[in-house]
Amino acid sequence: MKLWGGNLENKDIFVKMDEMDKQVGVFHSELVALKQKVKELVEENMRLSEENDQLRQLFRREAELKRGKEANLAPPKRKHAAVSQAVAAAVEQTFTDTGAAVGEGHDNLTRLYHEGFHICNVYYGHLRTEGDCLFCLSFLNK
Repeated sequence: MKLWGGNLENKDIFVKMDEMDKQVGVFHSELVALKQKVKELVEENMRLSEENDQLRQLFRREAELKRGKEANLAPPKRKHAAVSQAVAAAVEQTFTDTGAAVGEGHDNLTRLYHEGFHICNVYYGHLRTEGDCLFCLSFLNK
């Protein structure tokens, strides 16, 4: 029996196998692309879930503060009352350097930073997930 002989049927089988091999390669590359997309979606979902949790906490704190002011009560203590020493030092340094109170805009940015958001031009508005940001701290020191 000749494998590559003049038999047309054998050539058709090899041609068909070659076509199937190419299709499997295409399917594999599509599967790899789909897996990457699913990975990106899962990561984005986790990031958005963390951000939602933080925003919910912020909303609860703001609602508690509003209720406390309306009832002429002292505002409730925050869960995370401890502020990083670097941020406190940055704010104190700003007051010392200028010799006067810092503007309302700076106070708002400082509050946003304490609430866990970036205030630097690199990641502005994104949730801080890994502790202090050197860019943000540098901005606060200005």
